[in-house]
Amino acid sequence: MTAPRVAASVSELVSFLDGICHLEGERLVIDDVETFRATGIKDVAWSATFSPDEAVVEAARWIVWEASQELGCPSASIHELYMARSRDEYSGWTQPAINLRTQVFDMAAAGCRAAMELGAGSPIWELARSEQAYTFQRPPEYITSVLAGCIHAGWEGPVFIQGDHYQWNAKNYAKDPEQVTGALHEATLLAMSSGYGNIDIDSSTLVDLSFDTLDEQQKENYTRAAELAAVIRENEELVVSVGGEIGEVGKANSTPEELRAYLDGFNRDFRARAGADAIGLSKVSVQTGTSHGGVPTADGKVAEVALDFEVLRELGIVAREYGLAGAVQHGASTLPDELFHKFPEAETAEIHLATGFQNILYEHPEFPPELYAEVEKFCFEECADERSEGQTDMQFVYKTRKKALGPIKRDLWDLEVKDEIIADQQAKMKYLFEQLGVTGNKATVEQYVRAPERHKPLPAGLKA
Repeated sequence: MTAPRVAASVSELVSFLDGICHLEGERLVIDDVETFRATGIKDVAWSATFSPDEAVVEAARWIVWEASQELGCPSASIHELYMARSRDEYSGWTQPAINLRTQVFDMAAAGCRAAMELGAGSPIWELARSEQAYTFQRPPEYITSVLAGCIHAGWEGPVFIQGDHYQWNAKNYAKDPEQVTGALHEATLLAMSSGYGNIDIDSSTLVDLSFDTLDEQQKENYTRAAELAAVIRENEELVVSVGGEIGEVGKANSTPEELRAYLDGFNRDFRARAGADAIGLSKVSVQTGTSHGGVPTADGKVAEVALDFEVLRELGIVAREYGLAGAVQHGASTLPDELFHKFPEAETAEIHLATGFQNILYEHPEFPPELYAEVEKFCFEECADERSEGQTDMQFVYKTRKKALGPIKRDLWDLEVKDEIIADQQAKMKYLFEQLGVTGNKATVEQYVRAPERHKPLPAGLKA
């Protein structure tokens, strides 16, 4: 198969699409949908990601955004679906949220194909704020890659794209709280202006357990979350789904009392800022015994964890008492496969899946050993200050190899053996979707989710 092309100029990008689509005024019209999905969108996505010409990048991003409107797979908010869950209008499934750290075009396409095989609604495609840095993906690039992958797969229906863990760094916050908070506000506004319909606010790092009362412990958490949520409501084009978080992943398990203290404080502070009728949170993330990426043992494998599903169930009940969809589980992708059916049984609202897919990539038998040697070299040379005392080489590489995804991004997108790897990723997604109970839920998703048509101004390069 011919490799995707990267345009060096806007005129070259336009030439790639000759006979496939054209402009009418400031609107994109797709003349040959089949060819556009099969090959044209690849040239556009690769140009948006790798062209050195900023005008090409801007034009390619616009084409993908407008094509998603034209072909019925626009970026949307999951808020109304979650509000229906809070009213018990449906139940029995857990919404998968997948962090796409690399090969985003192909991974999004694979996930869409897996969902279509099952008649499932869209997974959430997400990227944490910290992942933006080491994967070399800012929100405008990420949403373009996801939407392009969905177009390539032939997806029709809303696409949920989420900013995961928009998180306060506690150490930096202690030095300059307003600078850290201001940077988070800017990052959130960038994600929204790029088209994200879902934002997870994570100020759980600011919980201070040295205080005597739960309200005092959670106060900095809920105050900052309410402040950012008010900024979102003031600037949103559509009602963004906003999530909160009460317990930093990898720390002590959350309790119903902590959740009530957080939600009471958040609602009080948020309504004071945004108004009594303002729309608040749709979900809340909790800690039940997992950690991001899992805990590697000395041989580089992942240790088993004691995830408390009863805590997860209880916290979901409390969350729905407050009008939310329920509790959200982070750090779950490295759990044993036989546990995933338990999340819908515990009425978990949403589950976040990231490192498990990264592990399939790096540990796949087809992954080139010479490229993995480059990954290890990067970890030892560039991440040495992150090494903990007593860590084996395998533990250290396991914990830091995500940082190599940005430097080798083009190699991964163009990997000659990626078809075999992506096929296994798709099979894993399909299995997880089945276990999480989303088979056949597409009609329910589309019953509640309305994605308004949103067009963007024609870039100057295309006007010419």
